[in-house]
Amino acid sequence: MSSPQTNGAEDIRTTVIEVPVTNGTNGINGINGINGTNGINGTNGTGKRLNNRATWHAGTHDPVSSASASNCSADSFQHNNMYGLGSGDGWNQTRPGPAFGDHEEEAGGPRSRAYASIGSYGDDPKSTKFPRLSSPLELMRPSYDCVVIGSGYGGGVAASRMARAGQSVCLLERGKERWPGEYPAESADAIEQVHYSGEFAPGWAPKKIVGGGDPTGMYHLIFGNGQNAVVCNGLGGTSLMNANVYLEADEATLKQEAWPEEIRDNPSCLREYYDRAIDVLEPEEYPADWPKLPKLELLERQAKYLNMGENFRRVKQTTRFKNGPNSCGVEMTPSALTGQDPTGVNDGSKNTTLVTYVADAWNWGADIFCESEVRYITKAPEGQEGYIIYFAWHGRNRGHFKANLHGDLMWVRAKEAVFLGAGAIGTTEILLRSRDMGLPLSDRIGQNMSGNGDIWGFGYNTDYEVNAMGKPFPSPYHPVGPCITGIIDNREGHANPLDGYVIEEGTMPGVLAPFLQVMLELLPGSVEPADEGLVGRFKSKLARLGSAFLGPYYRKGAIERTQVYLIMSHDSNQAYLTLKDDKPVLEFIGVGRSEHVRHLNGILAKATKAVGGTFVQNPFYALMGQQQVTVHPIGGACMASDGTGDTGVTNHRGEVFTGSGTEVHDGLIVTDAAVIPAALGANPFATITALAERSVHLYAVNHELEIDLETKNGTLNLFGHPQHSYRDPPRRPHSHSHSHSVSGREIIDEFQEDDRINSAKSTIAMASRLNDSGFGFTEVMSGFIHRGAGLKRDHVDTYELAARTAKSLSETARFFLSVQSFDVRSVVHDPSHRAMLTGTFVCPTIPGSPFMVRRGEFNLFLLDRKAPGTRNLTYDFDMHGVNGKKLHFHGYKVVDSSVALSVSHFWKSTSTLYVTITEPLSPEKRRCKDADECGLLGEVVAKGMMHIQPKDFLSEVMTLTPTGSNIYQKVKSASNFLTFFTRKSLSLLLAPLTPLQYPSQTYSGFVNNTPPTKSFKIKAADGVVTTLHMWEPTNTKIPAKNLFMIPGASVDHQIFALPTIRYNAVNYFRRAGYRVFVPVHRIGMLMVAQDDWTTFDVRLDLKACLEKIRSDYTPEGEEPEATYTIAHCMGSVAFSAGLLDGTIPASWVKGISCSQVFMNPIWNTINMLKIWGMPIPLDTAYRLVGGDWFSFSTGRNDSRLQRGLNEVLRLMPVARKEICNNASCHRVTMALGRCWNHGNLNEATHRQIDRFFGGITMTLMHLLMRQGYAGHVMGNAPLCERLDTDENVRRLRGLPVLLFVGGDNAVLSPESTERTYDVLTTAFGTGDDASGVRYRRRVVPGYGHLDCWMGRNAWKDVYPFVREEVDRVVRGPEYKFQEPGDEFKAMVDSGKLLY
Repeated sequence: MSSPQTNGAEDIRTTVIEVPVTNGTNGINGINGINGTNGINGTNGTGKRLNNRATWHAGTHDPVSSASASNCSADSFQHNNMYGLGSGDGWNQTRPGPAFGDHEEEAGGPRSRAYASIGSYGDDPKSTKFPRLSSPLELMRPSYDCVVIGSGYGGGVAASRMARAGQSVCLLERGKERWPGEYPAESADAIEQVHYSGEFAPGWAPKKIVGGGDPTGMYHLIFGNGQNAVVCNGLGGTSLMNANVYLEADEATLKQEAWPEEIRDNPSCLREYYDRAIDVLEPEEYPADWPKLPKLELLERQAKYLNMGENFRRVKQTTRFKNGPNSCGVEMTPSALTGQDPTGVNDGSKNTTLVTYVADAWNWGADIFCESEVRYITKAPEGQEGYIIYFAWHGRNRGHFKANLHGDLMWVRAKEAVFLGAGAIGTTEILLRSRDMGLPLSDRIGQNMSGNGDIWGFGYNTDYEVNAMGKPFPSPYHPVGPCITGIIDNREGHANPLDGYVIEEGTMPGVLAPFLQVMLELLPGSVEPADEGLVGRFKSKLARLGSAFLGPYYRKGAIERTQVYLIMSHDSNQAYLTLKDDKPVLEFIGVGRSEHVRHLNGILAKATKAVGGTFVQNPFYALMGQQQVTVHPIGGACMASDGTGDTGVTNHRGEVFTGSGTEVHDGLIVTDAAVIPAALGANPFATITALAERSVHLYAVNHELEIDLETKNGTLNLFGHPQHSYRDPPRRPHSHSHSHSVSGREIIDEFQEDDRINSAKSTIAMASRLNDSGFGFTEVMSGFIHRGAGLKRDHVDTYELAARTAKSLSETARFFLSVQSFDVRSVVHDPSHRAMLTGTFVCPTIPGSPFMVRRGEFNLFLLDRKAPGTRNLTYDFDMHGVNGKKLHFHGYKVVDSSVALSVSHFWKSTSTLYVTITEPLSPEKRRCKDADECGLLGEVVAKGMMHIQPKDFLSEVMTLTPTGSNIYQKVKSASNFLTFFTRKSLSLLLAPLTPLQYPSQTYSGFVNNTPPTKSFKIKAADGVVTTLHMWEPTNTKIPAKNLFMIPGASVDHQIFALPTIRYNAVNYFRRAGYRVFVPVHRIGMLMVAQDDWTTFDVRLDLKACLEKIRSDYTPEGEEPEATYTIAHCMGSVAFSAGLLDGTIPASWVKGISCSQVFMNPIWNTINMLKIWGMPIPLDTAYRLVGGDWFSFSTGRNDSRLQRGLNEVLRLMPVARKEICNNASCHRVTMALGRCWNHGNLNEATHRQIDRFFGGITMTLMHLLMRQGYAGHVMGNAPLCERLDTDENVRRLRGLPVLLFVGGDNAVLSPESTERTYDVLTTAFGTGDDASGVRYRRRVVPGYGHLDCWMGRNAWKDVYPFVREEVDRVVRGPEYKFQEPGDEFKAMVDSGKLLY
């Protein structure tokens, strides 16, 4: 309670402030410490001038507990607490301690300007920083102990008290969060905040369902048949725009039969709860020593004229008339007397629920989410307790997807209780829709609604100054006052309590000033004053003209002489609410006891006549067939009079009945005006608050919860963190307070959610601290997803098969996701280009649908490690099902070389999503480092494809929204994002024209370093020294066998021991028990390769290597065993040369697997053109201009000739999907042909292809061209003798041969292996199974040339059938390979090796 204030020169305080303060226009502060009289400031004692405003004592603010300030605008300064200045500030002076408590003091008179006091000193709310108690929806948990719907008096009470009881609380509010300073003050701003809905039913026109405006707009006009309603959307509910009048229901009203027995027989039971409301809301009368208010004085005069003077009094209200923190610790300022209450008071003086109950709930750990329109409630699915609350989230511009906003609903689970505080209409609408969705309720839902007998009217152009038109910045010498300050209370003394009523004066907000006179002049049904003389009529007309020409604020004009009336009485409670086309429609039948309404209108007309004015009824009454408009709708989920669902929807505790009996839904409680069963005849918020306090208290008692009402908040730092958390150990409820036991799995899940939320909070907070700008958009995709665990392959064919199957089974799927980056810099510069996902995923065939998506990860043009030159748009998130289970969603859009120079291909790529849904994994396993795509790990649940429809894309474009602290930041954010998106898009769309990719200085992506066990220097018969690498087997459970693997030309052992794929050929065969030998021969990656050696010469190196193997790896005393050989490309040709001419004895060889070719090399078409399609062969042409050596590596500092050649090689004709801009890849293709399907390589392999290729001499190239053209293996020039003669072929008798070739081989023709197969089978037959000799040929679909060994999936597509042949020949046809339980098997089983 505040101490009494004194007026005049008696309240003298000492001060050392030497700075005078001017307050208002021409208002000079007088003697220090003396309050002025009648609205003229004496002095504020310690006033300081900020932004041309006088304010209050800096006091002794604790910089920790007081709210921190925002970055001030240019005309302000940086400060460390809400009001006080830091100790180092030159303005800061000392003074005696405050008189009223913690830095609280008298107002020192009304302000010269109304302004927001909540840590903000800026004039423009668009550039000023305000507190935000609500959290981004990205921070919502899957479940809470309690969910509160609405943030008005009922919702605010429930949120505050449950948070103080140690419960986890989620508060959902349909409107946006706005603080004093953000409420509309201009007509244009107010119109933007209007939302209308309902059934427009004027008496003179057909009824029509209407709807429009911003659904989260602050002012919601609800049309009805008989009566209309105005309510408020916003954090704080209708308390943001009500008239603040605290008026308790009278005893006679509470004793009516409509009330429950527990209340009507004992109305005083509410006293305890009224007192609780008073403790929080701190209502007080307009101070007697404050400026006189003409409208208040006029109402008193009218009361006397009506012989009701004894019933006139000042009414208590929740307006503040002093500085300092309120009961909940929020810093407040005294009223500036603006009269702007009906549209929101911007001076920070109003104790709304925002600054009381809601702020208290936030301080005790409640999570608050705005723009969340609750649609309906269901029981939690079997296996869970509690309720599922479905809501439409209007954030992130999701309203542009009109078909999805209310179709793809989000949800949150209440484990213990749901408190409905969405207002009488909002709560009733939710319950009606919940009943339609299967929640059993009483049939009384939607009935017995009331407008609380509200009647509104005007005393236009009276003989007295009224000053009832609100002003954002009133003069301190001519204040408007709070909206309602006086009352004529006629509730008592009637034989029938229903005849009681109250009359209150009011204000009209400034936003209506431009329209008010026109409306009052033109409305029909006005009652003009009678017996008005000529002079009176002249004065009246002059006043009207004055307002018309000089504006509504002309002191002697008609508008400034207009009294505003508000009556609250008792109506018939015969209204009901229904849903039509899923929209709430009010049907107020017998709305106001029409005779009683006429009687009350007559009283207002008499009161107006007494002061010489014209009585004008409210516009709805005048224009819409005697309809009323209420700001106090009540009922719809009324308390039952007999404790059963036959007479009401809830019992006396607010618990919702399950039907017509006494059984209730445990934990489903209505705490707002919907429970009030009859009109109160008074402003209802005091009674709403008391009933809410009662219901919440009784719930807490029944569930053994203790609400901490003793601990008081310190001064809240609304820009900081709450002082309490529901996880604080001392306040966590005992386990018996919960109606269900908590499993260990739930505890682990909850703490994992904590980690994710804390990470998201950190991201958001960091962006806020750095004043970073963000960017976001919303996207809808739909398609078909087939539920089936067998769809494991990560291949487009698998996804297409799954989608076709799903389509045939009508397995539809859709997501509605908002993408938000809180820091555009991270999207642009971070390699992961990460943003956050929030929304829903719906697929009815998957149990748990619909799924909630929170804190998912979106990556924009993420480099695809699986494929070269590819950027993916990835969607990766855990999603929670309504059944309590989690699944993991991984989807990606592939933007690769196929989009080059084709807008249609680009659209298809960016609008097609390949989806895999898997069982969830722990965060540690999901963040693995030994997988190319962690999002695909886990047991597969479903696969399919989704697409963006063109109409949804247009809506998506409309949702593109930059965020930032000011317009500059927003423009910068949009520019950075769109520049990045455009640059990346064009780099893919115009890939052939982008700068060449040259070899990098550093290596990356070497994920599988496979060093040899030993390496040997091998000297051939002609003295040439080469290298032989050896790897011992890793599978020691079977006898080791020798395996000789020969690479082709210009490469080395790395094609078999490739470090850039996780599972290479050497790994594979070592696991199979083989000791692997790989030579690096004289035409490979050695310095000697430049010495004009050929494939024919290489036979000598291969013979020397076999000799080494036979001599060093034959057990002592045993004959050397023949060695199985795998040979690739020109290594295979070289090996055939040695076998055919007898250099390498066939007896040394156990069998051969020939990759791509053996003894009949035949070039593919493109390579043939290099030989004969040019005026001179390319090898000859290059020798003339570039010399004898052609390197596959190059660089930016290469010669002009080589760099020019690099640019020319861009123009080589290739299929669209094979386009790339890797200079080394182009050079390999020019010399040898395209050696791979790009889609089979991963990014690391392709990017560093220069590390795996050396070069080639023109001598070798010439021989290769001759061999490939002739189709025969040959000796050296000049004779170039054919070696595959019949006589030489006979040397191969008894050698098993496997021939395989890539189906898309662009280097050698498939005819190469066909011809060899024909030669062998012609010479030796198809093979003798008994002897183990067999000739086989195999085509590998989807593979090219070298990717059969270097491809990322070769471990499953190629290696196995080669190993089977090796095992058959070496270990016998009966041998069956058993997978060893090693790291590679673990990777395969876990899905880390993508396929």
